[in-house]
Amino acid sequence: MASFGEPWPEFNDGIYYRDLVRPSDAGSTLIEFYSRKYESSAPLRGWLQRIQNKQIAVDGCVVTDPNAILRGGEELVYHRLPWREPDAPYLLEILYEDSDVNLSELKYGLVWLIEEFETRILLCAKTKLAKSRLAAFFADGTSVVGLSRKNDPQQKTTRNITKLYRALASGIIIEDEVDIDQPIGQAKYPGVAKGLYVASPSGKPALSKVVVLERNTLNNSTLVQVEIQSGRPHQIRIHLSFIGHPLIGDPLYSTGGLPTCSDGGFVDQSFAQDGGYERPGNPVPGDCGYHLHAHHIIFSHPVSNEIIEITAPLPSILQTVEESKAKESL
Repeated sequence: MASFGEPWPEFNDGIYYRDLVRPSDAGSTLIEFYSRKYESSAPLRGWLQRIQNKQIAVDGCVVTDPNAILRGGEELVYHRLPWREPDAPYLLEILYEDSDVNLSELKYGLVWLIEEFETRILLCAKTKLAKSRLAAFFADGTSVVGLSRKNDPQQKTTRNITKLYRALASGIIIEDEVDIDQPIGQAKYPGVAKGLYVASPSGKPALSKVVVLERNTLNNSTLVQVEIQSGRPHQIRIHLSFIGHPLIGDPLYSTGGLPTCSDGGFVDQSFAQDGGYERPGNPVPGDCGYHLHAHHIIFSHPVSNEIIEITAPLPSILQTVEESKAKESL
């Protein structure tokens, strides 16, 4: 187990982005080049601000004229100003490692102060062969989700990777087991350039198998195990909210698998110091506060074909009463 060095400073050092002007862009102005190519980074007004703020150099010389003509072949450098980094993994625990693969547990959040966090098991390939085969395993698992399981009774036995999660859902789930096959697609959402993943009839197939582990009527919550047989972004959060039981503390998804706030836009119409879009006032996918834990993974080793089974330790809030008692007795 390893912690990552010193605490992060409030701001990083910024970063430099380089572009080579292609012949097809010859004759464009500096503002046209950036506002067309990187529209999702900032609007035209924001790029104008960056140029006038001396953040862009052409062949090593700072240029503040947005209408400067590009000939083609120049090197453009944009200096993004320092910004506050988002939360990063503060703890890395190696769960399994050999010459081909590495499985580590990443922990996000300040668990020594509050138990609001998300943990992930990170499966890394260490060789090109392992990488290609693991990629195929994940692709195969997702591709069969849209097929009828009734017509393929052997589907489960042919899966090369099984992923199990623990999650704390709001409300009391009555059924002991629930299969959720709601498709997941994308919808426009302020502050998310490529769109927010949501429950959508026109989306891609997705399947989550939910098993109730424990019901807590006092806290109006249900502890569940979720096996995802596809890997859509935010799948567990979307699927549990779709059936009316969003994760406790999830700031983004509400009942129906849709965002809590679909109206509104940015905090105001001003731009950040660097000319980019202001952070939206509505929640965004990276916001934390919910309880989700990558708990168990079973996979066929990409080289030896040995079945590897790894279990990550559970935080106390995601343990059943019996599991907590057993841990205390040790």
